[in-house]
Amino acid sequence: MTGNWVTLRDIEYLLAVAKLGHFAKAAKACHVSQPALSTQVRKFEERIGVLVFERDNRSVRVTEKGKDILAQAQRIAEEVSRLIEQSKVKKEILSGELRLGAIATVGPYLLPKILVPLRKNFPNCQLFIVEGLTDDLLRQLDSGELDAVVAADTVTSEKFIKTPLYFEPFFVAVPQGHRFETRKSLNPREIDAKEMVLLQDGHCLSDQVLELCPKGKGVKRDAYQTTSVETLRYLVASGAGYTLIPQMAVSKSTSLEPLIHYIPFEKPVGREIVLVARKSLIREKDLTAFAELIRRTLEKENKTWSND
Repeated sequence: MTGNWVTLRDIEYLLAVAKLGHFAKAAKACHVSQPALSTQVRKFEERIGVLVFERDNRSVRVTEKGKDILAQAQRIAEEVSRLIEQSKVKKEILSGELRLGAIATVGPYLLPKILVPLRKNFPNCQLFIVEGLTDDLLRQLDSGELDAVVAADTVTSEKFIKTPLYFEPFFVAVPQGHRFETRKSLNPREIDAKEMVLLQDGHCLSDQVLELCPKGKGVKRDAYQTTSVETLRYLVASGAGYTLIPQMAVSKSTSLEPLIHYIPFEKPVGREIVLVARKSLIREKDLTAFAELIRRTLEKENKTWSND
């Protein structure tokens, strides 16, 4: 048995097919032809004597034995990723690539604030940004595709470690003419989920909002669910309902400002934002410096943040 009996290419192809559930899509993702990928996977199965995938004209299914093979392949891929990551670690803090994930309700508002300070303080850092839902970003973080993720503090998996960044208050955004319009502050007990417009399922912000709403808790919502905070804002402006908006997303848009009123809570209500990384962290100094940069930048803007 030679050292290249199972290659990293075998691992790459297996995981791509498992992830995408389709040989043609996996081949495209791996930048090879479908026949080449299919042949490589078939040869791998013949060498180990295990059928990893069941194939028919419509679908690809992972066999029971294949699940164990893929779990081991994933572990190998993660170790290789760590090896490559470690080889790139330099003495200079925050130099080279930093692959950062950010949830969609944070990324568009936080990242523009830190890009200039990042370039000024760490000119050799190449920041690559991926926005998405928490679960999707954590899967990419776990597989080594991302170095860290900026997310709300809803992450409970023991695979990850969390570094506190800041506390972000929520404001109640109400349309012109709403009964809350003239209020200086509100109590969470007054918020009714049945009257709100929310982000679609999968956005942790919606879950956090519903947790704060004693009224209408557990109500099933089919109408007026959207995928972005900006669309939420336009729905509120149109009178479709009211919602909660994170402080950084509170808009001063001249076109919407007359149509939306932002009301604070009597006592600060909001979410903790954290930097999430794998426990097997190699670039600890880099991510510590990155977290400190975020905190310093927001502190200068008089934002409320936490480093407890």
